[in-house]
Amino acid sequence: MTTFTALTTIHGEDPAYALADALETLDPEPTGVGVFEIEDGSGLWEVAAYFLEHPDAGALAVLSALHHAKPFGISEIPDQDWVSKVQRELAPVEAGRFFVYGSHDADKVPEDRVSLLIDAAMAFGTGHHGTTKGCLEAYDRLLSAGFSGGRILDVGCGTAVLAMAAAKTVDDTIIASDIDPVAVEVAEANVKANGLAGRVDCIVAPGLDAPELAENGPYDLIFANILKGPLIGLAPDIAAHAATGGHVILSGLLNEQAEEVMSVYQRNGFNLHERTSIVDWTTLVFGKK
Repeated sequence: MTTFTALTTIHGEDPAYALADALETLDPEPTGVGVFEIEDGSGLWEVAAYFLEHPDAGALAVLSALHHAKPFGISEIPDQDWVSKVQRELAPVEAGRFFVYGSHDADKVPEDRVSLLIDAAMAFGTGHHGTTKGCLEAYDRLLSAGFSGGRILDVGCGTAVLAMAAAKTVDDTIIASDIDPVAVEVAEANVKANGLAGRVDCIVAPGLDAPELAENGPYDLIFANILKGPLIGLAPDIAAHAATGGHVILSGLLNEQAEEVMSVYQRNGFNLHERTSIVDWTTLVFGKK
């Protein structure tokens, strides 16, 4: 089935979301609207709407003028298997001892690396984003410094790439949780594809609010690669579930957001051990006092 996109750019976050709200009123109405920051320092935001039939070009022109945005570009998208297309285009990622690859690159896996098979799917965390790569590299350094395992939790696990990295390097059972049932289904499929069935328990849970998480804590290592807001909101719960002397690896943060998150976690009983950046994204490693 052919679909259509209408795409524009606009200065500022608030104007971008205001335009996105206005797009929802169109007839034909879009099946979805997305707002994305263009991370090049320009202050521009991209606003995209997706339609099952050709959108009203005149109405889009009026909206772009009213909101001081660039004129919308309308594109026709032919029906195709987008997941397969993305899989073909994703190159393997090296992060310390870890090698993240799609099934289309199975012949490229080095023998001296810890391999993680992740195919593109409807969940975050293929290893290509600076946040996931940053977490893997931070965990790699933690292992090199002598971390040998214990109770490990991956909060907001997405594809479960971090949980699987832990399961492939220590002998303990790992828990991976996500608020999104689709993500948990993807995580379970990835765990099975990587031969880790029985080593990673995937559960649906909002934050740390699940009996299974409390019963299996406190944790010697907690991964939380999510976003600034949830990281700040979860800080007291993460502190309550972290073992004394345990480690926390956080990401999902733009560089300019790191100071605020650091301050919150330090007030909740953590010492900052490491702060690293990959392009626009920061990864933080804390130790529980």
